[in-house]
Amino acid sequence: MKTFPDENFLLHGKHAVELFERFAQDQPIIDYHCHLSPKDIAEDRRFDNLSQAWLAGDHYKWRAMRTNGIDERFCTGDAEDYEKFEKWAQTVPFTLRNPLYHWTHLELQRYFGIRKLLHPGTARDIYDEASSMLNSGELSVRNMLRKMKVELVCTTDDPADTLEHHQKIAADGFEIKVVPAWRPDKAIAVDHTTDYNHYLDKLSQAAGIEISRFEDLLEALHIRHDYFHQHGCRISDHGLDKFYVKENLKGEVSSIFNKVRRGLDLDQHDVKKFKSAMLYHLGVMDHEKNWVQQFHVGAMRNNNHAMFQRVGPDTGFDSIGDLPVAEGMSRFLDKLNRDGKLTKTILYNLNPADNELYATMIGNFQDGIIPGKIQWGAGWWFLDQKEGIERHLNTLSSLGLLSRFVGMLTDSRSFLSFPRHEYFRRILCNMLGNEMERGELPDDIELVGGMVAGISYHNAASYFSF
Repeated sequence: MKTFPDENFLLHGKHAVELFERFAQDQPIIDYHCHLSPKDIAEDRRFDNLSQAWLAGDHYKWRAMRTNGIDERFCTGDAEDYEKFEKWAQTVPFTLRNPLYHWTHLELQRYFGIRKLLHPGTARDIYDEASSMLNSGELSVRNMLRKMKVELVCTTDDPADTLEHHQKIAADGFEIKVVPAWRPDKAIAVDHTTDYNHYLDKLSQAAGIEISRFEDLLEALHIRHDYFHQHGCRISDHGLDKFYVKENLKGEVSSIFNKVRRGLDLDQHDVKKFKSAMLYHLGVMDHEKNWVQQFHVGAMRNNNHAMFQRVGPDTGFDSIGDLPVAEGMSRFLDKLNRDGKLTKTILYNLNPADNELYATMIGNFQDGIIPGKIQWGAGWWFLDQKEGIERHLNTLSSLGLLSRFVGMLTDSRSFLSFPRHEYFRRILCNMLGNEMERGELPDDIELVGGMVAGISYHNAASYFSF
């Protein structure tokens, strides 16, 4: 009887196995977008137990638990840690065919060497064994990164963040590079005037200048952009519902900003103008420093207002949106390109209906100099499961150059999520290996293996300037 998951998990055929074992399995990990805590890395945190390491902040698991009839007290509430874990163990058997079932057992194997299936009957033993390894220091945060062969981590950081934890990590001489990624969403989010003004005051303090005019805001952001660059940042990230593009806004934007600083609420027309101007200026800043800019587009957030009021954002009440994206994306990239200010760019869609749109859009703005300058990013959020990954790889292969793809990322808040890179690599090797066996690709293991190694590691190592 096979152990699930076994050594050939997701690999069907000798070519798939050889591709994975020779060209993917041992490649280091460049995790160029995640939401890991730099504080936890700086302090080399030891989690007290498996619940703290595995369940806290994981909205994927919370959604599954709620769907399984588990009360909120055991998700984001005040239940004891083991009580929460018991409810997760109760839910796991019901996640069959959901990626959580795969991830759960890969993570138990890769970090803890635990090969039991998680269910109520095994919960206590698994919890005790894993918790012992976590709080002993054997699997401290830094040791988890080492165990997974992580080479680089990009956290997600606001322009007003101090980056004190990144400074400590660097000062410690930690061999794994941990750098900030610039996430200026709050500098754009002018929808709510009171909240926005509070944020500007925080940014003003961080930059050391008073922000009373739009020009002051741009100067403050430049100051912080320079500061991030000095601390190793070479990548930005934006979470957007859609792209905003308006032309010839110089005087109008200053007037709109003055309204905000006077505490006046904006209509949607002015909000769109302001966001358009900000996205453009931030794109120019990234180009000036040869950063990579990322755009995660299409989430419909905080749908359950009662739960948003109760437990806040990023707790499992977001879904795929269906706002139009093609025209705005095209105009945004074209404007930067016309002005000679389009830096390397990675675009992520959340709506799978937009797959072909993104795969064809990136081909419009390649420059013939930088290989794969404009990237269609890996399956994101609701799409980072087996079918979503396969659809992404197939569409990119059909309409672009899969060989130039910069590969997978975790986009996770959990230090136990790095087997998602392995999961992706296995799916990639299985797809290519099966096509070799069917005669749809050459029976040339070095040729196809080089492609696998590139997508698994080398393309990202060449693309980013860390």
